[in-house]
Amino acid sequence: MKTAQLSGSLRTNVGKKDAAALRNAELVPCVLYGQGEQTHFAVKRNDIDKIVFSPEVYLVELEIEGKKAKGIIRELQQHATKDTIQHVDFLELNDTKPVRIGLPVRVKGSSKGVMAGGKLMQTFRRLNCVGLAKDLPDAITLDITKLKIGKSVRVGEINIPGVKFLDPANAVVVSVKMARGATKPADDDEDDDGTYFSVVL
Repeated sequence: MKTAQLSGSLRTNVGKKDAAALRNAELVPCVLYGQGEQTHFAVKRNDIDKIVFSPEVYLVELEIEGKKAKGIIRELQQHATKDTIQHVDFLELNDTKPVRIGLPVRVKGSSKGVMAGGKLMQTFRRLNCVGLAKDLPDAITLDITKLKIGKSVRVGEINIPGVKFLDPANAVVVSVKMARGATKPADDDEDDDGTYFSVVL
């Protein structure tokens, strides 16, 4: 996974008034939990925005007044109308314990089906996974170059060592549908080995 660094300061009070004062000072209240006692701290709004408002999923290296920890964002609260970050919960990671996370799904390559006039349909933008932090990729990247009209990639067909997928195995992740004017290639193409995608690691 991609890594981001984030520095924070401990909170002496954790009430609503303290939280409001932090937000007025362009800080965001946070909590780190999962390995023993919870740690309440605050980070600069600009720093957390760069991590939250990104298509990437980050493993965050936290430094809180001398304490270092690795975590992922488990939950966040946003303002109802302004979309500003109000609070962030970080789950502290343990190198020996699997973690559940949603990883972005990306496709690469020019699909044979799309080149023949078909329409590419991506059903999942993220897949729910479980694995050790060291085994989790930045994203699930599928090379769809061989994907023809009428063919699809299902969750159960994706194999990444050390990663277990929690979404239904028969769920379609990406497919190529017939579109008006499309020319569907013959099913007995000589180069058709039954494999329609590959996972880019």
